[in-house]
Amino acid sequence: MIDFEKEMESILECDPLGLLTVKPENSSAMNADDRLVASFEEINAFMREQGREPAGSRDIKERKLYSRLEGLRNNPENVATLREYDVFELLGEFEETTPVEIKTIDDIMEHDTLGLLDDSETGEADPDNIFQLTHVPKSIDKPDYVAKRKQCTDFEQFEPLFKKVHAGLLSKKKTASPFTSELQIKKGEFFILDGMLVLVANVGEREKRNFGNVNARLYCVFENGTESNMLLRSLAAALWKNENSRHVQDVKPKKLFDYAEQPSEADKATGYIYVLRSLSEAPQITEIKNSYKIGFSTKPIAQRIQNADKEPTYLMSDVIPVTEYKTYNLNPRKLEQLLHTFFAESCLELDVFDNEGKRHTPREWFDVPLHIIETAVQLLINGEIVNYRYDSKRQEIISK
Repeated sequence: MIDFEKEMESILECDPLGLLTVKPENSSAMNADDRLVASFEEINAFMREQGREPAGSRDIKERKLYSRLEGLRNNPENVATLREYDVFELLGEFEETTPVEIKTIDDIMEHDTLGLLDDSETGEADPDNIFQLTHVPKSIDKPDYVAKRKQCTDFEQFEPLFKKVHAGLLSKKKTASPFTSELQIKKGEFFILDGMLVLVANVGEREKRNFGNVNARLYCVFENGTESNMLLRSLAAALWKNENSRHVQDVKPKKLFDYAEQPSEADKATGYIYVLRSLSEAPQITEIKNSYKIGFSTKPIAQRIQNADKEPTYLMSDVIPVTEYKTYNLNPRKLEQLLHTFFAESCLELDVFDNEGKRHTPREWFDVPLHIIETAVQLLINGEIVNYRYDSKRQEIISK
């Protein structure tokens, strides 16, 4: 009778070609180190092409590489992993250290490398005072219109003025209209800022400040009994920031024939500046709350977007007009370029493919709240946009 167990053992022992040896399958998936190296190689590729380190510029791709490099430099573990790939010596010198094993309280006290446990003799902190912080800035920069507000000692002389404005609004003898220009900020004018009335009680002498721009110190009184000596442009920036800000004025009777703001026969229509929203269901679009296209057209918008789902500039998808501005005697393409420059830091990096499979990267889509775009257009119209810039992190228009 055949002993199957012995026969199987002899077969397994006699396998000169290794046919029965089971080898683990190679995974095509990248591990963490592979991804780290691949991300660093993008920085090396930039160095080879540009001959310099990536900087924190307005170019989104370069700014991403700059932030990535800074993050790598601040991580000793990543520096150790990437040292053999650092052909341009971007990561600097790195000294390997042996991890300290922490077992006892004494180990913790001995290896307090950040000085978090220093006693009060060093002048750093009182260990018994949990409200005294170390390694935290003592002050945080705040906007001018917040930092200098204080109690108004003679508020009783201003209080009747605020009551009169409220009565005027109730009786409709006064109206609250949108803030449209710095020129509205004058002595004696009232505004609504963050739901509160503010009176411009005085305007100081205009003088040149940062960037050579003319500015003036104001004396403002708020209806909650506080006052501030903010700058004119700081108040304007605060009013631009809030879409619900208003300028309070006396109601003026409408003229029967008022053509001041109507285009005349001599005015030449040159095109349209428009803002669109995409109806695409692609995740890269839907996950961005404030994605808008800012563009121009020489023909009506409804006509221009008829074939939006076939054009890469519209992300190969239908779009809906949000707002548009008809331009007269102006170059709409130039206006478009100015708006694109103003919001350059918020330009979206989107890749779309046309019906032939060709890749496109539209540069007219931005991650900016709609009321901020409308504010920028108004600043462009009244010529005040040169006095402001857009802070993409805070999503605010601020004074230069």
